[in-house]
Amino acid sequence: MVQQAPRLERHLTSPQLSRNQAKTIVGLAAFFCFANSFDGDFVFDDSEAIVNNKDLKPETPLGNIWENDFWGSNLSSNSSHKSYRPLTVLTFRFNYLLAGRLNPVGFHVLNIALHCVISILMIDVFAILIGGLVYDGKGKRLNQAPKASFLAALLFAVHPVHTESVAGIVGRADLLSALFFQLSFLSYCRSFQGSDDKFSLSWIFSSLILCSAAMLCKEQGITVLGINATFDILMICKVNISDMTKKLLHKGQLKEGSELLRRGFLTRMGLLTMGGSSLLYMRWRIMGTGPPAFTEVDNPASFSDNILVRTVNYNYYYSLNAWLLLCPWWLCFDWSMGCIPLIVSVIDWRIISVVVLWICLIGLGNQALNSGDNSTRRVLTFGLALLVIPFLPASNLFFRVGFVIAERVLYLSCAGYCIIVTYGISTLCQKCRKYKRLLCTSLLCLFGLNMIRCIIRSGEWRSEEQLFRSALSVCPLNAKVHYNVGKNLADRGNQTSAIRYYREAIRLNPRYVHAMNNLGNILKERNELSEAEELLSTAVNIQPDFAAAWMNLGIVQNSLKRFQAAEQSYWNAIKYRKKYPDCYYNLGRLYADLNRHVDALNAWRNATMLKPNHSLAWNNMVILLDNTGNLAQAEIIGKEALKQLPSDHTIMFSLANVLGKLEKYKDSESLFLTALQLNPNGANYHGNLAQNHTRSAAMLTAPQP
Repeated sequence: MVQQAPRLERHLTSPQLSRNQAKTIVGLAAFFCFANSFDGDFVFDDSEAIVNNKDLKPETPLGNIWENDFWGSNLSSNSSHKSYRPLTVLTFRFNYLLAGRLNPVGFHVLNIALHCVISILMIDVFAILIGGLVYDGKGKRLNQAPKASFLAALLFAVHPVHTESVAGIVGRADLLSALFFQLSFLSYCRSFQGSDDKFSLSWIFSSLILCSAAMLCKEQGITVLGINATFDILMICKVNISDMTKKLLHKGQLKEGSELLRRGFLTRMGLLTMGGSSLLYMRWRIMGTGPPAFTEVDNPASFSDNILVRTVNYNYYYSLNAWLLLCPWWLCFDWSMGCIPLIVSVIDWRIISVVVLWICLIGLGNQALNSGDNSTRRVLTFGLALLVIPFLPASNLFFRVGFVIAERVLYLSCAGYCIIVTYGISTLCQKCRKYKRLLCTSLLCLFGLNMIRCIIRSGEWRSEEQLFRSALSVCPLNAKVHYNVGKNLADRGNQTSAIRYYREAIRLNPRYVHAMNNLGNILKERNELSEAEELLSTAVNIQPDFAAAWMNLGIVQNSLKRFQAAEQSYWNAIKYRKKYPDCYYNLGRLYADLNRHVDALNAWRNATMLKPNHSLAWNNMVILLDNTGNLAQAEIIGKEALKQLPSDHTIMFSLANVLGKLEKYKDSESLFLTALQLNPNGANYHGNLAQNHTRSAAMLTAPQP
C-alpha cells in the first residue's frame, strides 16, 4: 500500500525530527501548557459531578454507576440530565480510592496526563490522515508526513480552547472520549495492514468496541464511526467524490461499483452502520423517560418558534465556535443566560460572521472536492470531516442541547482545525518562499502566544473566584456569571459585595429564581425581612416547584410572625421535595414556637429518619422533651442520637443535662467531660458540669431518712 508523500509535507520548513523526538516535544508542550492547574480546587460543575456525587464513594455499590447519570442522579428520574458516562465516573472513583478522599490534585494530574497522551497519539492520527496509510515490507506503518503531523499535533497540544477540558475536572469526559476515539480510528486503520483489498474483521470489531468505550465516556464518542467511514471512502477505496458525482449525474451509472464491492466496502459500511445503530438504540433505551428537559436560558435559540430565527442563530453559534478555534483569547466557563443575545433582525451586523463562515467553508469544500492534487483533496476533506463530524452532537441539528457554546465540545473538532491550519501554513511556505524566515518566526510566535494563553487560562481555572471573575469581561450580560461571582463572595463571607452581584444577575434576568433565593437568604440573615419575603415569593411564583425557595420563604414568614403562611410554605416545600429533612426541621421549630410539641417532635423525627445525622433535629428533640418534663423519653432519644452521632458535643451536653436531672450524676459527668474535650471553650459546659457536681455532692451529704 504505497502512496506518495503529500505536497504540503514537501513545502513545510519545520525541522525533520525522529518519531521519538516529535512525540517527546509534543508531550512536553502539552504538559507545560496546563501543568499549573495540577493543584487547583474543585470548581464550577466539579461540585455536582464529583464533590456531591455519591457514586464516587467506596460505600456506594459499584452497580449504581451503571444506573445513574454523570451527576449521580438516577437515569429514570425526570430531573436527570441523561448524560450517561459510567466509564468517566469510574475514573473519578479510582481517583477517590487512590487518595482515600476527595483530593483534587489526583484528579487534575490524571487530566493533564490524558491530554499529553492524546496529543502524542495525534501524531499517529495526523500521519495517516495527511500522509496516507503506508506500510513497509515488514508490515510496519510508515509516517509519510512527519513534519506535517508533528506541526498539526503541536498546534493541537497547545491550543487554549482545551483549557476547560484539561483544567476543569469534569472535562475528563471529553479527554477519555477523545482517547478512545483515537484508538478506535487507529484500530480501524490497522484492519487494512498490508493490503487495500483485504481487511481484518477482528480489528474492525475492536474498533467498534473502542467506539462503545468512547461513547460510555461521552456521547460524542460515537462520531468516530463517521471518521472511519470517511477514511474508508477516501483512503481505502480512493473515491473521488467530485468525479463520482459527475458520473452519476451525466451517465447515470457507476463503473466503480463492482470495484467497491470487491474491496469489501459495503461489508464494512454495513458493520459500521449496524454497530452505530445498536449503540444509538441502547443509548436511547438507557435514557428511560426520554431526552433531558432544558430551559430557555440554557439555549434560547432552540426555544424560538420562528424557524428562520433558529437557523440564523444556530449558524451564528457555529461562527462563534469557529472564532474560538481561530482566536481563543476570549474564553468563558459559561455562555448562556444572555451572554449571546438572539439575532432577531436582518440588519443585525452579526449576520456578517455567518456569511463569512459559510464563504470559508464553501471555499474549503470546493478546494477539497475539485483540487487537481489528490493529497490536497484528501487532506482538506479529512480536515473538514474531523472539524465538523465530532461537533454534530452539539450542533442542535438532531436534538436540543443544554448550552449555547461549550468550549469542551471543541476538543476533537480542534484536530480538524489543526489539519486545515497545517495545510494553510504549507501553502504559504510554497507561495512565499522569500519570506520563509518570517513565516517561521510568526509560527513560533503563534506557539508561544498559545502556550502563554494556556498557562494564564489554566491558572484562572485553579479557583472559582478567579474563574468566575475572568468571565465578567467576556460575558458581562451573562446573569449566571454575576450569580456565580455573588455566590462565591457569599461563601467567603462578603455579603455586601454578594448582594450587588445578585442584584445585577436579577436585573439581567428578572426570572432568575436561584439568584432571588440566594439574595433572599442573605437579606433574611441581615434582618431585611420584607424584601426577602418579596424576592422569595416572586421566585416561587415563577417556579412553583422550587422547594428550597418555599422553605426559605417559610423561615422568613416565621420570623415575621406570620405562622400560618409559614406553615403552608413549609408544606409546599415538602410537597415538591418529599425527602427534605431541613424543611421538616424548620417546620418543627415553627411548631415548637406555637407550643405544638407533639407536632414539633413528629417533624424532627421525620428529619432524622430522612437524615440520620441531622444533629439539630436530634438535639431539639432532647431539649424539648427535657423542657416539658419527659426526661425518660429525652434520655432514650439522646442515646439514640449518640449512636448516629457519637462525637456530637451538643447532643452530649443536652443528654448530660437530662441525666443530671434524673440523678444519674456519674453518667452525666462522663458526658460533660467528653463534651468539654470536644469543645473546651464551651462556657455553659463548664457551668453545668459544676452544677452537676454540686447536685451530686448534695445528694451524697443529704441526711438519710
